[in-house]
Amino acid sequence: MCGFAGFIGPSKSSDALKRAGEAMASAIIHRGPDSSGVWTDSDAGIALAHRRLAVIDISSAGHQPMLSTSGRYVIAFNGEIYNHLELRKALETEKRAPNWRGTSDTETLLAAIEACGVEEALTQSVGMFAFALWDRQSRQLTLARDRLGEKPLYYGWAGSTFLFGSDLAALRRYPDWQGEINRDALTLLMRHNYIPAPHSIYRGIAKLMPGTFRVFDAKERDGLESIYWSAFDSARDGLERPFAGTPSEAVDETERLLSQSLSGQMIADVPLGAFLSGGIDSSAVVALMQAQSSRPVNTFAIGFESEAYDEARHAQKIARHLGTDHTELYVSERDALAVVPKLGSIYSEPFSDSSQIPTYLVSQLARRSVTVSVSGDGGDELFSGYTRYGLADRIAPVLNYIPRPLRSIAAMSVQAIPPNIWDKATAGRVARAGDKIHKAAGILAAQSSDDAYRTLISHWLEPETIVRGAQEPAPSSNIAPPGSCPVRRMMYADLVGYLPGDILTKVDRASMAVSLEARVPLLDHRLVAFAASLPVNILRRNGESKWPLRQLLARHVPKDLFDRPKMGFGVPLDAWLRGPLKDWAEALLHPDRLAREGFFAARPIRDAWRDHLAGTANLSYRLWDVLMFQSWLEAERNGAPASHPPA
Repeated sequence: MCGFAGFIGPSKSSDALKRAGEAMASAIIHRGPDSSGVWTDSDAGIALAHRRLAVIDISSAGHQPMLSTSGRYVIAFNGEIYNHLELRKALETEKRAPNWRGTSDTETLLAAIEACGVEEALTQSVGMFAFALWDRQSRQLTLARDRLGEKPLYYGWAGSTFLFGSDLAALRRYPDWQGEINRDALTLLMRHNYIPAPHSIYRGIAKLMPGTFRVFDAKERDGLESIYWSAFDSARDGLERPFAGTPSEAVDETERLLSQSLSGQMIADVPLGAFLSGGIDSSAVVALMQAQSSRPVNTFAIGFESEAYDEARHAQKIARHLGTDHTELYVSERDALAVVPKLGSIYSEPFSDSSQIPTYLVSQLARRSVTVSVSGDGGDELFSGYTRYGLADRIAPVLNYIPRPLRSIAAMSVQAIPPNIWDKATAGRVARAGDKIHKAAGILAAQSSDDAYRTLISHWLEPETIVRGAQEPAPSSNIAPPGSCPVRRMMYADLVGYLPGDILTKVDRASMAVSLEARVPLLDHRLVAFAASLPVNILRRNGESKWPLRQLLARHVPKDLFDRPKMGFGVPLDAWLRGPLKDWAEALLHPDRLAREGFFAARPIRDAWRDHLAGTANLSYRLWDVLMFQSWLEAERNGAPASHPPA
């Protein structure tokens, strides 16, 4: 795991190129504290800078930027190729392997590119990665990103210089950086709590789309994009060739594919462990890890004093049953709140999923003992775990058969009752009942299931009304293949939008902030393709979501240890904003400050803040979107440290 950055611009001396490259690399030392390197070509005006977190082949043979054996290619690589030993063996069998200098997956990837080209090498690779490849012969730069978007890659222009890198913090260190904030992209943050690819918070800077590579040369300022793997094609193939076996056989195949994924992802030349929340996904991953390991797997969990947010007690029972070497840390409210001021610099682009706080804390805990930690993320998107999928199933007949005017009247009637009244009506039996009822009522007025989904996932429904001088970009292409049912349509939208934009961004930035590599075995593209082929009546069977994963886990862990209502990895944000974070939030949301900075319309934000403080509504998530941008802006404008020393 590493970080890289670079640029191509007007010809400069080697010393000038190296100094600029070193400055960019210094901003991402947290992504690679073990070593650094800069490669330059003054005639081409290019510099590639790299920071390394040594995981595979920790010797100097894995140093980057790395030249291919022929000297034609130079690469700066971030991530892991889990099947690189198989690729090496194939190259050796075909007598196309070089004289290996070491055992790193970076060297394997370079050899595969020399042997069969970029696209074929990407197609053959199983892993999470992003890289920049310079072809010294053709003078072309290739940027590539893994299939599901686990690793980040930004690119764009600063004047006459083309910049690229793993982190915006590195791009900001380039001497001619200007960094105009993209107000249009800010509306996306207000809607989603993240900025989806290809957009970024800076005008002129984009994120490379997952599953693609883009080639830049002197003729094409924007580069030519190619798709080597498509989530759409995978979903379409699953529809056209659905799994024809029994439900039990579906569980068998899920277990086989996840075990296969883990066999590659458990390889490391440094200590390895796993996050264990006690939920279905992480427990299934840890169960299969322990089944493959000859010694106890290191597992890590964070606990909270509030029982409503504490999963550690469940994780402990799972760990005890599986026999893992388990570490848990109960954090106080004070510990969690101490993370808040760091978020603006940890997430170099504004990001406002509040579970970023416990994710950072558990990463920090794991880094004390290991360098690599496996995560259970992806199970909800692949195996239909989110509550909204069940809602989609139930709401579809309503949308199809009840006229929209009648639905709109019903929605307005429900929403006329303040959320706190609904909360009292449930006597606390349902967390945030009023918010959930209001959101469910809101989709009654939707025109279609796609429109209902957009309503469900939106924080601010009309973000253009709060971001001044902005126009919200058209939604990215996240429409599922024709013939998809409402559940499948939502699952696909989450797979290509919410998963890379929110979940994977959260895990990557939080773990890398403490120099920890996080791996996500459920996102092996072969398992993704299989899950896409499973009928919904297997994914959601007998009233249970994620049925194949539940059954898989039940083969290793007694059901009473995990059969409970789904818990989010959250924090009591609503109470914090009315209590210990109130003064901090008031300062960031002060009307004079909002007017001076000029990004937000003060009135709707102040109205939301007033209603939240009064307890008439829980508007914490909408307010957190604004607060995280404000906090990020403060860090960016004040030159807050962009790097974080390893734990």
